[in-house]
Amino acid sequence: MLYIVGLGLGDERDITLRGLEAVKQCDKVYIEAYTSLLSFGISSDGLSTLEKLYGRPVILADREMVEEKADEILSASRVSDVAFLVVGDPFGATTHTDLVVRAKKLGIVVKVIHNASVMNAIGICGLQLYRYGETVSIPFFTETWRPDSFYEKIQSNRNLGLHTLCLLDIRVKEPSLESLCRGKKQYEPPRYMTIKTAIKQLLEVVQAKVESVYNEDTECVGFARIGSEDQIVVAGTMKQLQLIDFGAPLHCLVITGNTHPVEEEMLDFYRVGKENLEQVDDRTS
Repeated sequence: MLYIVGLGLGDERDITLRGLEAVKQCDKVYIEAYTSLLSFGISSDGLSTLEKLYGRPVILADREMVEEKADEILSASRVSDVAFLVVGDPFGATTHTDLVVRAKKLGIVVKVIHNASVMNAIGICGLQLYRYGETVSIPFFTETWRPDSFYEKIQSNRNLGLHTLCLLDIRVKEPSLESLCRGKKQYEPPRYMTIKTAIKQLLEVVQAKVESVYNEDTECVGFARIGSEDQIVVAGTMKQLQLIDFGAPLHCLVITGNTHPVEEEMLDFYRVGKENLEQVDDRTS
């Protein structure tokens, strides 16, 4: 059997009781480590913490393993119980549908155990979840690659008065272009997009558009390490949020649409300049 287990957003304690029971009975345990990370990060200490709780060795499954060596996971699942751990929810911000489809085609029983995801945890700011439009991903720009397909989705959402969740790029164990050209993979250092970088790129994109559906005065909500003990939530204009140091990853951003009075009341607790901004320890740049 293949268990796809959501870990939640904070630390090792966020796994559900059902998920923990499943992991403890599995012969092999993999953790997916390229679309997100727990608050303590994916490190030797972090893995040790998980292994101590689970009573099992944990195998780090990077993008290369999941995309190119999934047969190893599936082969093991045919003869024993295997757990594939996913930060957040297995079918939240990033799905692992391909792995499930391949398993089912091989006749492997798949059991999914859900958990909290960024897709619902953003509700903490008070914006109603049913008033969100399509979620977008903001990739890191390079000198030669500046994709802006997300703009049309933001435009569509804002024209409908809907909020937009922007998921910010994570680059973990990515081979460098130079090493690929040489035929020998060498990996770039991990990079996690900040809210400041995301807003800078969003404003760069809108400058080239005839119709500007947002600008530096557009209200947004910035989130850092959502679901963790030290999470930060700040509401303000794009210009204001660029001055906030949100600290360590992971970050995400919501561009607000039309807001109801109750949403406004809740947002007011998080707006720049309010007393609650003690949560950011006065870390402004």
